Amino acid sequence: MNKKLIVICGPTAAGKTRAGIELAGRLETEIISADSRQLYREMNLGTAKPSPQELDLATHHFIDSHSIHQPLDAGTYGREACALLEKLFQKKNYLIAVGGSGLYIKALTEGFDEMPEVSETLRSELRTDYEKRGLVWLQKCVCAEDPDYFSQTDISNPHRLLRALEIIRAGGKPVSHWRKGKKKESPYDVILLGLNLEREELYRQIDRRTEEMVKAGLMEEAAALYPFRRLAPLQTVGYSECFDFLEHKITKEEAVRLIKRNTRRYAKRQLTWFAKQKIKWFTPNHPKEIFNFVHG
Repeated sequence: MNKKLIVICGPTAAGKTRAGIELAGRLETEIISADSRQLYREMNLGTAKPSPQELDLATHHFIDSHSIHQPLDAGTYGREACALLEKLFQKKNYLIAVGGSGLYIKALTEGFDEMPEVSETLRSELRTDYEKRGLVWLQKCVCAEDPDYFSQTDISNPHRLLRALEIIRAGGKPVSHWRKGKKKESPYDVILLGLNLEREELYRQIDRRTEEMVKAGLMEEAAALYPFRRLAPLQTVGYSECFDFLEHKITKEEAVRLIKRNTRRYAKRQLTWFAKQKIKWFTPNHPKEIFNFVHG
C-alpha cells in the first residue's frame, strides 16, 4: 500500500489535538506537529500545547523541539519535517500531521520555492522603520503590497510581517509570486482533513480556553518570558497582550479581552486560508467517521 500522510488542520481551538491523538491510537502511529508556536519549549500555556498526559498517549514530534532563541521559519521546518517523515515512513504506513499553521502545512506537503536573497542592509532598514513607526505601519505596508499574504497570516506577529516585507522589497514582487512554482511531488498520499465547529461554538471554545490559560498561569509564564519579549516567537497572540499588561499599558481584564478577540480574528484568517485548499471537513466529536474515511 502507498504510505499515507494524514493532515488534520483547521482553526485554533477546534479540537485538532484530541482528534490527532485519537486517530494515532487507532492507526498505531505517530504525530508531527505543524504548529508554528508549539515547537518552542519555553512557550507552554500561551500556545495551547498538548498536556503531558496527552503527550503520553501518542508520540509527538516538533513539540518542545526548539528554543525561542533559535527561531524556525516555515521553510526550515519543512525541510526538517520532511526528513523526519522519510525516516518514520520506513516503519509506519500512516503518519499524522496536526496543526493550524497554514504555511507549515504547505511546507510539509508541497515545499517552498526559493525566495529572493535579502541583504542585511534592507533587513536592518526595515527593522529600524518598524521600531520607529510600529505595528500598524507594518501591517499597512504588507496589506498594500501583498493583500493575499496579509489575509492569511498572523497580522499581530511582526516577525512574519517583516519577513514578508523583506521578500517583497528584495524581489520586487509579492510573496504570493514566489509561491506559484511547481509543487513538490510528494512520495506519499497526502490526505487533508479539516476540523471545525459552528462559528459561535468555536468562539465560545476560544473564550473558555483563554480563561483556562489565564487561570493556569499565563500571566506568570509571560512575566518569566518578559526579558525576551522582543524575540520573534514571542511577538504573537497571547503573549503580546500579556506584555502590554506587564508594562501597565492595559489592565489584566483588558489583556484577557484582547487575547480572546485577537484569537477569534486569527481563527477567521485560518479559515480563509484553508478555504482555498481541497479539504474534507469534519466536526471534532466524530472520530470514528474520520477513521473510517482514512482507513476506507
